[in-house]
Amino acid sequence: MNRLANGEPKGNLSRRIIEIKGIVQGVGFRPFIFQIAKRYGLHGWVLNTSGGVLIEVEGEEESLHAFLDDLTMQLPPLARIETISVIEAEAAGYQDFKIRQSQAQLGEYISISPDVGTCAGCQRELMDITDHRYGYPFINCTNCGPRFSIITDIPYDRQYTSMQHFQMCDTCAQEYEDPDDRRFHAQPNACAQCGPLLNFIGGTPLQVINGDVIKLTVHALQEGKIVAVKGLGGFHLACDAADETAVTKLRLRKHRYGKAMAVMMKDLEQLARYCELSAAEEKLLMSPRRPIVILQQRKGAKLAPSVTQGLPTLGVMLPYTPLHFLLLANYQQPLVMTSGNISEEPLVSSNVEALEKLGGIADCFLMHNRDVINKIDDSLTRVIASREAVIRRARGYAPEPMLLPEQLPEILGCGPEQKNTFCLTRDNHAFVSQHIGDLDNLPTLEYYERMIAFYKQIFRINPRIVAYDLHPAYLSTQYAKSIGNVQLLGVQHHHAHIVSCMLENGITDQVIGIACDGTGFGTDGNLWGGEFLLADYRSFTRLGHFKYVRMPGGEKAIKEPYRMAYGYLYSLFGKGANAFPKYIESIEADELLLMEQQMYKHLYAPLTSSCARLFDAVSAIINIARIARYEGEAAIRLESIIDERVIDYYDFDLQEYILNPAPILQGVYDDLENDIAPSTIAAKFHNTLTNAITKVCREISNLTGVKKVCLSGGVFQNAYLLKGLVKHLTKEGFRVFWQQKVPANDGGISLGQVMIAHYNVSK
Repeated sequence: MNRLANGEPKGNLSRRIIEIKGIVQGVGFRPFIFQIAKRYGLHGWVLNTSGGVLIEVEGEEESLHAFLDDLTMQLPPLARIETISVIEAEAAGYQDFKIRQSQAQLGEYISISPDVGTCAGCQRELMDITDHRYGYPFINCTNCGPRFSIITDIPYDRQYTSMQHFQMCDTCAQEYEDPDDRRFHAQPNACAQCGPLLNFIGGTPLQVINGDVIKLTVHALQEGKIVAVKGLGGFHLACDAADETAVTKLRLRKHRYGKAMAVMMKDLEQLARYCELSAAEEKLLMSPRRPIVILQQRKGAKLAPSVTQGLPTLGVMLPYTPLHFLLLANYQQPLVMTSGNISEEPLVSSNVEALEKLGGIADCFLMHNRDVINKIDDSLTRVIASREAVIRRARGYAPEPMLLPEQLPEILGCGPEQKNTFCLTRDNHAFVSQHIGDLDNLPTLEYYERMIAFYKQIFRINPRIVAYDLHPAYLSTQYAKSIGNVQLLGVQHHHAHIVSCMLENGITDQVIGIACDGTGFGTDGNLWGGEFLLADYRSFTRLGHFKYVRMPGGEKAIKEPYRMAYGYLYSLFGKGANAFPKYIESIEADELLLMEQQMYKHLYAPLTSSCARLFDAVSAIINIARIARYEGEAAIRLESIIDERVIDYYDFDLQEYILNPAPILQGVYDDLENDIAPSTIAAKFHNTLTNAITKVCREISNLTGVKKVCLSGGVFQNAYLLKGLVKHLTKEGFRVFWQQKVPANDGGISLGQVMIAHYNVSK
């Protein structure tokens, strides 16, 4: 007869050995296991490993079944189980249930929780004058707070975070060791007696100013000053969102021209006074991820005009750290909260760096002494067609992995040049990095290389296959080619776009891929961007595209859409461009002569099929955006003026899947000559693209029989166009897929790269 350690018969006791992978560390998972084991009178143990969580539990069969049911059905808020392995075994004779010390395992890895917003429990304690953490700006528990931004290695234990420098006081240590406490093994656990603290630096010259730092910050904001505020993943630059002088000063100092800035609101009640809000948008704003959400402004909303620069939308977030809650509770008015960086450079994250780099922008600094290990910007998202569509994937989302439909070897996708992310794969996980930015300056390139090294270390990935964009001048491409002893594969930009969309939506068979964006290097050496593809994971066939036109001045035409408009008119109408005098005469004579020479001689005038450049041209012709101060401004402003009541559209010319926009531009110009409102022209233009792309899909489907359509590329962040296409294509019997979890813009390219590399190199 089997017996327990104390000599008593085991009876019908049995044991389960359970291994769980997923986001199961730093999220209250072990105390959760401890509690349900106690609930059913089970014995054994649980511990963290480098690969997940390992459990041995024994007891009556009925109790074990109930334990397993609760384990999967009643998870802590931030936990996510990806795989669970259960092995039956004989009882070992455990006398109680314990949480054991973490166990490192060579080569193993876990998914790491993103940083998450302050939970409701911590919010209550923060504002409760009777609580010992009342007003403490770093309050957290296992359900909330910093994760990725403070971690140096796995397993996720305090010694591998920037909290290792703070010795817990007796009260915090008792909470930390108590499995019944909400702060059991909450690695950032601390209080005012033992944890990180704030300080305020201001004055001329800058110096530490003693006193209530929140009140000092509020006073500075009331005086119209710009304050650099250290948050979870780095610094924000903050000022009063209703103070036009302060907002203008911030723009000038930061050299941020034209682009709208994000605003932080105190709560939903305050937000409702400024913006329209759907149930889906409210859910996003209140989620633990706490992203910036693009919302429609209410008419008459009293914010400084320079916040949005005339756009009808506003990027809004709610407080997501205890410090934010304290600041907004005391200030009571919306605050501009824009990234703390010099324009186009990575986020500033250290105190020393902030004083050095932001000293010429900020008047004062609200800092703390908890180090940011991994800088990470705010995520940006919006709701399109009732679903979330992520625009910038960062805090709250990364480094949560995308789950792949099959096992992949260790691959690195280096991503593109603009809106860069990289992607590393292992098993069925694709770790798409946080938003890195545009790789056109040394600080961003160094940040990119540093984060690749960190992801490789923390997820124990040593890629032997490296995928890169075909564009030879991209710094990400050059980085890939500098790596030794790996198999390299160049991946076409728009193929990667479509495969990224396929992966996210779980599609494994062939699709019609509509890839519309600004620039991507084509296999013929030209600049693509309006592509009609037949694609799968391995390859693609380019069936058609927007008709090629020339870009006078090359990249200069992207920043100066009036050049792009001329390029279209000259390319499509030749000398007939003179039939557009109202536009031609608006260009300086010297500039016009130069562009004519560039077009005629094909000098600094590359060919492009880009859909985004067509948006630029239309915006310039109707004088919405002749100059673009940031990427995509012309298209954003064109979308912003649409009169959604308009159902008319222009003629278009589609022959053998080549879309010739000449009739569209002729119609736009004629309407302008006839004093038709720009809002009507914008609507007709968008309606025309919807009709044209729908017709392309219909003709390709008639040829191939394919009825699945994937829409990808930055153009499909245009809500009006995307909604219109989904509606039209669905009505035509197509199944339409677009991106929600990774950006449709170039931030999703790296995900597509790794799967294409897998199918072309490792399979």
